[in-house]
Amino acid sequence: MGTLREVDASFVVPGPAGVAIRDRLRVSDADAAVLIEVGVYLGSLAASDLAERSRQGLAHDAAGWAVRKRELTGRSSARWAGSITKATHDQWALARRRQAAHTAWLRRQIASIEARLARPLGAKADKRAGLARGYATRGEWHAKSRRLQTLKARLAGVEADRAAGRVRVVRGGKRLANTRHHLQAAGLDEHAWRERWRAERMFLTADGESGKRFGNETIRVTDTGQVSLKLPAPLAHLANAPHGRYVLDAAARFQHRGQEWLDRIAVNRAAAYRIHHDPVRGRWYVTASWQRAAAPVLPLQAALARGVVGVDMNDDHLAAWQLDMHGNPVGEPRRFFYDLTSSSEHRDAQIRHALTRLLHYTRRCGASAIAIEDLDFSDGTSREKHGRNKRFRRLISRFPTAKLRARLVSMAAEQDIAVIAVDPAYTSRWGAQHWQQPLTTTTRKISRHDAAGIAIGRRALGHPIRRRTTPPPPHQSDGAGHRTVQARPDTRRREEPRPHIPGPRTGCAPPASGAKAGDQGAHHRSGHPAEHGSWQQDSLPLSL
Repeated sequence: MGTLREVDASFVVPGPAGVAIRDRLRVSDADAAVLIEVGVYLGSLAASDLAERSRQGLAHDAAGWAVRKRELTGRSSARWAGSITKATHDQWALARRRQAAHTAWLRRQIASIEARLARPLGAKADKRAGLARGYATRGEWHAKSRRLQTLKARLAGVEADRAAGRVRVVRGGKRLANTRHHLQAAGLDEHAWRERWRAERMFLTADGESGKRFGNETIRVTDTGQVSLKLPAPLAHLANAPHGRYVLDAAARFQHRGQEWLDRIAVNRAAAYRIHHDPVRGRWYVTASWQRAAAPVLPLQAALARGVVGVDMNDDHLAAWQLDMHGNPVGEPRRFFYDLTSSSEHRDAQIRHALTRLLHYTRRCGASAIAIEDLDFSDGTSREKHGRNKRFRRLISRFPTAKLRARLVSMAAEQDIAVIAVDPAYTSRWGAQHWQQPLTTTTRKISRHDAAGIAIGRRALGHPIRRRTTPPPPHQSDGAGHRTVQARPDTRRREEPRPHIPGPRTGCAPPASGAKAGDQGAHHRSGHPAEHGSWQQDSLPLSL
């Protein structure tokens, strides 16, 4: 027991703080030309502002921000300048957080390689002593020593950038920028790539403003679905409406959360909009987003009042099992399958479909909470941790833990279902050890993942994962009826296997033993005196 790490306490995951909905805009060719011209122009302003913000680094202050916004206001408008500078700050802050995460990852990799290089070749790991395993061959040891120097050089560069406040940001995406040099492998030509690059670098995002008409003066969507935008000063000649505005022919019809959006803009509450182009499909979209008031987090005991559905996340399915408030599995296990081997759009659709079926199953069960593991595979994708098991490393690299958890929390909040995160330590091992075999029957096959779902649910409920050992048959009932008093949680060795009692394994009593050993009538079954007398059990005293 000394080698087991301490299990963290379970907690209720807070609900989402914002909402985003999207609808397609069926724009005309004239509208598309205007949107592209405005988006490219504002995108160039956003790129120059990001470059200026990056040059300021850690020396940036409110005065520098005011200078940047004043310069952008003269080239566009005050509201466009505010949206651009806010997007720049968010992008710079995101790059800084990613820089810190990359620094921590490099340090962990360097420490892991150094620990393995210090061990003899072929040495096995010793978890009790905290020793890592050694490398298998001399060639592998030499290759890792060279990689160690490469990682140290990368760490020195990242730490220097972080100390100076420099960030590495590519507007449009680093992956798409590198695709320009591998067009044939990506199945693209130069024209198709430039369309994608232009679409990713366009800027048509406007922040909302409470009190203004329909919650946004820059990109306005009315209650009838009419979409219009305020043109920048150099492009005011493109306006087709008063006050330098351009009204699109297309209308927005938000089907998902449409009533919530209407209720918001009807009272002129802030709503941010983003218009973007998908050149692959040739479609335009508008996304509306707004913030929600922070809802109080439901107490853990209140969320578990009606039981819980324990869910074990796997590479191809979700294994779920309903548990009552006492930690007992109810009904049959359920599995919700999905496929993560195709494109990102297909994976997203598969995850949404699986989560929808999981939430519907939870509602039918009457439970008000779902228990999942608080997984984080950010440090588990390197070969230093899992050796040469490429299959497992690919599995955890493509497993969308963060996206699946975020989608589950967002979708569960709409159906008033709480999501409880539990520590994933030993859930699969102990679940299979204590629950897989007892629940397997001739007509029901229980997998390791189904048993892990029970372990996750019991940990969320605050119960131990181990099952209580069944008492021997003479102790399952007594003279007063069925026994209802069980061992208290603080009773020692209440969940341990019963010690082996030496002696014959048969259930028969030894000769010349027992209460009726000297009664000769007990050996004569047909003429036993007890068969002719009447017997009635006394009622159970209320004092007991």
